[in-house]
Amino acid sequence: MFGTTGEGASIGFDERQEAIYAILDSGLEADRITLGLCASAVDDVLMQVHQGMALGIKRFLLLPPYYFKNLDDQGLFDWHAQLFKKADPSAQFILYHIPQITHVPLSFNLILKLRKEFHNRVIALKDSAGLWDDTRAALESQEIPVLVGDERLLHKAAALGAAGSICGMANLYPNRLRTLFDSHAADVDLFADVDLIVSHPVIPALKQAIVAMTGNLDWGHLRAPLQPLAPKAKASIEARFGQKMTRT
Repeated sequence: MFGTTGEGASIGFDERQEAIYAILDSGLEADRITLGLCASAVDDVLMQVHQGMALGIKRFLLLPPYYFKNLDDQGLFDWHAQLFKKADPSAQFILYHIPQITHVPLSFNLILKLRKEFHNRVIALKDSAGLWDDTRAALESQEIPVLVGDERLLHKAAALGAAGSICGMANLYPNRLRTLFDSHAADVDLFADVDLIVSHPVIPALKQAIVAMTGNLDWGHLRAPLQPLAPKAKASIEARFGQKMTRT
């Protein structure tokens, strides 16, 4: 919950609690939920952690502090260390490397240092940078479980022991992503879907694809500053996804 596709950065603190209650009330158990964390101040992140922990959720997807740029590894290490030391000891964190959004990359040396120093807190890396050489190096190190964010790399990563995936296209094709992970075989048609979506503003494009596949206009709602796709981009998404059947 509250990841990139879910516009987590646009969901206020009180609304987060309402949404968590709704998910729990639907019957989903707390130990199956991962909460996205998004803030630059350590104390603001801690509030989101405490909120989840109070409702039985112990696993969190952690964005780096995204406001300041050109940060060195020591500064980023200190920020993470402060958070881990203040958070509930049972809280566990997945590091989230998505520099094309945050403009705050996590170097591999930093990732390994955090994993070594906080082995019981840092349980995995979500690698969404889409750079195969870096993903492969992380996998081959066997130092940290890797969750792949770019669907086009998942089959290759799975063959090298990737732990799984957190990705936008799972909203459309959960079974196909599972097959991709299990078979280690490329899904060329799905990769073409990804290519089209990332050629536009990604979150509006992905939500428009869900609208096209389900006919449910509610999926198209976006919060400012995000805006709907321009007519030409919207038409290209509808043309590709409008004839597809939702796969559960």
